[in-house]
Amino acid sequence: MSLFDATVHAFALLFSGDAALWRIIWVSLKTSIIGLLLATPPAVLLGYAIAMHRFPGRRIAIWLAQCALSLPTVLIGLLLYLLLSRRGPLGPLEWLFSQSGIIVGQFIVGLPVLLAFTLAAVQGLDARYAETARALGASRWRTMTTVLHEARYGVMAAVISGFGRVISEVGCALMVGGNIEGETRTITTAIALETSKGEFAQGIALGIVLVALALLMNGALMLLQGEAHTAGGRA
Repeated sequence: MSLFDATVHAFALLFSGDAALWRIIWVSLKTSIIGLLLATPPAVLLGYAIAMHRFPGRRIAIWLAQCALSLPTVLIGLLLYLLLSRRGPLGPLEWLFSQSGIIVGQFIVGLPVLLAFTLAAVQGLDARYAETARALGASRWRTMTTVLHEARYGVMAAVISGFGRVISEVGCALMVGGNIEGETRTITTAIALETSKGEFAQGIALGIVLVALALLMNGALMLLQGEAHTAGGRA
């Protein structure tokens, strides 16, 4: 099958509502969104805490947070595989080769992105926001919500970037999920499988979905950046 024929067939699969194809897309979106939702609160709180407090080892914490951005997802998959296997400490959960296992993997993959971006967003704020809140008698919680509100565009950019990271990773999802048809097969693992089989139409169709998601996410990020510049100009 030529590239042109495979591309035509790919669009036909997308617009015909192919059940197997859209099941793959659903599994990817479901596991990625849940993993990201679970990772966002601890990552934002930890990023705020590191940015706003001075403590021994703070520079090391920042260094580790930034280094974690380049942690290979296949290594995360390997470690999770060992933890979730029958002989592993988390074996009784029976999450290996399940969507729950993929969600845990997406949580770990997305956490460093959310943490590093939130840390950078809070560090980039004027220190007077927190100082003014404290001077007005705000509690620690109120001070934190005030600072995070001012850094909201950076935090939302972190969430968008984190989603891009988890939806496009393949190593962890493949090792922990097992690429089981109808259950743990995600967009990226399906592309790898179909390409190895020489069936390019479904791989191209799923690639189109990934590109569309990337365009949507980057479009949303550009809108947020534009709103941030507008808000900054008004201030």
